[in-house]
Amino acid sequence: MLNEHQPLIFELSKEGRIGYSLPELDVPEVNVAEVIPSEYIRTEEAELPEVSELDIMRHYTALSKRNHGVDSGFYPLGSCTMKYNPKVNEQAARMAGFAHIHPLQEENTVQGALGLMYDLQEHLKEITGMDEVTLQPAAGAHGEWTGLMLIRAFHETNGDHHRTKVIVPDSAHGTNPASATVAGLETVTVKSNDQGLVDLEDLRRVVGEDTAALMLTNPNTLGLFEENILEMAEIVHGAGGKLYYDGANLNAVLSKARPGDMGFDVVHLNLHKTFTGPHGGGGPGSGPVGVKADLIPFLPKPVLVKVEDRYHLEYDRPQAIGRVKPFYGNFGINVRAYTYIRSMGPDGLKAVTENAVLNANYMMRRLAEHYDLPFDRHCKHEFVLSGKRQKKLGVRTLDIAKRLLDFGYHPPTIYFPLIVEESMMIEPTETESKETLDAFIDVMIQIAKEAEENPEIVQEAPHTTVVKRLDETLAARKPVLRYQKEQ
Repeated sequence: MLNEHQPLIFELSKEGRIGYSLPELDVPEVNVAEVIPSEYIRTEEAELPEVSELDIMRHYTALSKRNHGVDSGFYPLGSCTMKYNPKVNEQAARMAGFAHIHPLQEENTVQGALGLMYDLQEHLKEITGMDEVTLQPAAGAHGEWTGLMLIRAFHETNGDHHRTKVIVPDSAHGTNPASATVAGLETVTVKSNDQGLVDLEDLRRVVGEDTAALMLTNPNTLGLFEENILEMAEIVHGAGGKLYYDGANLNAVLSKARPGDMGFDVVHLNLHKTFTGPHGGGGPGSGPVGVKADLIPFLPKPVLVKVEDRYHLEYDRPQAIGRVKPFYGNFGINVRAYTYIRSMGPDGLKAVTENAVLNANYMMRRLAEHYDLPFDRHCKHEFVLSGKRQKKLGVRTLDIAKRLLDFGYHPPTIYFPLIVEESMMIEPTETESKETLDAFIDVMIQIAKEAEENPEIVQEAPHTTVVKRLDETLAARKPVLRYQKEQ
């Protein structure tokens, strides 16, 4: 186990030490064999670490201090929008009326919670320009799959069973083709042009009678706004396909442009990105999906509706794709997002976009002198640099990322998007101050100079972290994922 003030010592287990004390049994005893099949009943004591309460508290406190989070440092992870999560959101989610209810309660006992969800849906409809929203999907990729299943159901209902192709840009998020595959569809790649935008001629080439949808985000993964989106929508709709909006980059257009007005038929949102739910660590997330009117019948059930002054979960939806999440989504994240939207208001959400775009362009222009800028044009909320210049000196983007750890920064997204060699995708978000941006920029400039003058210090990084450079191939192929007692 880890001790913050000592060298790395993992094993602190000592036989006989106890870190817990259970209360006396106050319910009738049950014969375990009568309720659990014998093959699932342990016959020997589990080999678990034996540690005192004090030691276990120090262990997890030390671990928490070594973990990086947005509350402890700058998190420029491109395409992830690692913005600050206002603590008022947490307070709202912990209110007893929200935190202590149960999804199996009668509807008339949770009208306040249902009302919040309904109101959140209405806000998201206005923000995206959609006609209806479901809060069921658990996260972004789950929202992608749900949206594609809606499109598939629409086509099949119309007898268009041959529409099995989903067009994705060559700069797309990796989840896009994966979601299409899981939805039983095939992917077709459309190329980017020399400006980093979808090539319209290539789009015309790949679109056809088998097209189910075009799937993209706007601005795209390069941080560039697809300025020809209306023409793209006309091309796809003209062929009978639908437009799917990956909401990963919505932070760049809040209150400025709506996917529904761009021609999109389906949109998923990342409440844990754009609307400040806690992000990272495996969840929970929330990926609501919005649709235009002709797709409403296929929304997953139950659908939350308002009848006069009461809220109701409606199950009688014969064309629905079914339920995609137990109960009705990750409610706690919905509360946080609702609190954020109501506290920001339309003007606040517009300021989010303006400051996110300002921060990204400021950082991009200051770093363009020291790293290659593959698309030298105005960006939105994020931008992509290339480490090709440093690679010629023997320093790869991976080395730059590891060197950033020595300065206490989480690295940006690296080697993505795939169409940019030695790529670094940086998203500062709107919540960071100019001082924070300048400090990060100064470190990036220092690393660029080190690559020229002392490349070894970058190639061998990190130097100051608890764990030094790992054998990443071995760590990926032979990870140690469970506790093993030392002999």
